[in-house]
Amino acid sequence: MVLFKKRARPLSWFFILLGLPAGCSSLPSDRHPHSQSSPSKTVYDLPGANGIQAVSHQEIQEPLLPTPDPAVPLHSGPNAHPFAGMSELRIDALVQEVLGRNPSLAQMVAAWNVVLARYPQVTSLEDPILGSKLGPGSFGSNKVDFAYIFEVSQKLPFPGKLALRGDSALSEASAAGHDVEDMRLQLTENVKVAFFDYYRVERSLEVNADSLKLWEQTKKDASTRYENGKVEQQDVLQADVEIGRERERRLTLEEIRKVVIARINTLMHLPPDSDLPPPPKEMALVNELPGVEALRTAALARRPDLQALAKRIRAEEANLGLAQKERYPDFEVAAGYDSFWQERPLRPQVGLRMNMPLYAARRFGAVSEAQARIDQKHAELARQTDQVNFQVQESFEKVRKGEKALVLYKNTILPAAELNAKAARSSYVAGKITALSRIEAERNLVNLRDRYFEAVADYNGRRATLERVIGGPLALVEGTDGHLISP
Repeated sequence: MVLFKKRARPLSWFFILLGLPAGCSSLPSDRHPHSQSSPSKTVYDLPGANGIQAVSHQEIQEPLLPTPDPAVPLHSGPNAHPFAGMSELRIDALVQEVLGRNPSLAQMVAAWNVVLARYPQVTSLEDPILGSKLGPGSFGSNKVDFAYIFEVSQKLPFPGKLALRGDSALSEASAAGHDVEDMRLQLTENVKVAFFDYYRVERSLEVNADSLKLWEQTKKDASTRYENGKVEQQDVLQADVEIGRERERRLTLEEIRKVVIARINTLMHLPPDSDLPPPPKEMALVNELPGVEALRTAALARRPDLQALAKRIRAEEANLGLAQKERYPDFEVAAGYDSFWQERPLRPQVGLRMNMPLYAARRFGAVSEAQARIDQKHAELARQTDQVNFQVQESFEKVRKGEKALVLYKNTILPAAELNAKAARSSYVAGKITALSRIEAERNLVNLRDRYFEAVADYNGRRATLERVIGGPLALVEGTDGHLISP
């Protein structure tokens, strides 16, 4: 009991000297990331260009979490099919399911949380050190008092170092958060492209079914004329060849359909052979496309990879400031009680230690390294900015080309091909043209209808790529330069 009482007094002096309560950390409890007293929002005060800036843990986290659409029904149970009961697959529901299920996004979120958890570690003081010594010669002695020493010490970094470490950690966490957003954009693009491929293969199967009916009718007409002695049997055989080609084409399309469904299910982290509702019959093609200048401006402002690089530059700048502060000493304060002193007034003791940063070469090297890292990141940001500008221009031109192709198919090519095939049928029945001419007209119509749906899917897929390139939906970009495709 005596030892306990005498040990408590130096500890009290030590914490009074530091101005901290026993068991404290470098952050008040209401600003600690895992504080129980403030579970909803955590605020960190960091030094910035305009003084102290409040950075919220919640502000970093909230933009990265998926925002559920109340209009989209989700079936996220482990055994529930995500689209049970849906008669038609919706692209918004598909995107939301992928963002909620895909393990790649979960992996990126976990990596972001790993980086975010570094903040309380790098901004906390090291644990205090408790030391003691005993004088064995004083044990049971009648000549001297029992001799012992108790000491508590605490390392204190030079002012500003903890704040710079925290600034670097939060900047890295913010960069990792933007990496999550970049993954979300990539997943959104991938699932939209897969959805449009699904639409294309379903429409191609419909074209194939219609084509088989068409070739059956062609064979019937050729057989009638052959039986009447107006044509050779070659006309009937050629129709059989075209029917065989279409059946072989159907086998290929069914294979592609299974692969596309497997790709969509894999994005949702489901078995590849899970059933999916059919895609919509029609694809909306009415929209407006912003001008390329507005798209470039939006991309530079919204691209998560550019924002992540900017945050990593800020982290490196904080590391540079920390390297510069390494030229200044850190401190260690201590308080103790030494009963070896026979004079009681000399027994309570306080002390201060500090390192002596004499070896300048090592510290100058660290500063040079930190500055080089900043230069490297700035060059990387400039290169990535050029790449983003190029990607925007390239995607813009591809969307415009797809727009013009769809207008051409819808207004010129398909109407002409349908009229040509219709005229060829009538002329063949009337005996005005050969079977080869009719077959060529029918084949062109089938191929062009197939190409039209391919163009629809490619156009929408290119728009999905453009949205990924500019960092978000086209609808949020100000400035348009005209309507695209009219209904």
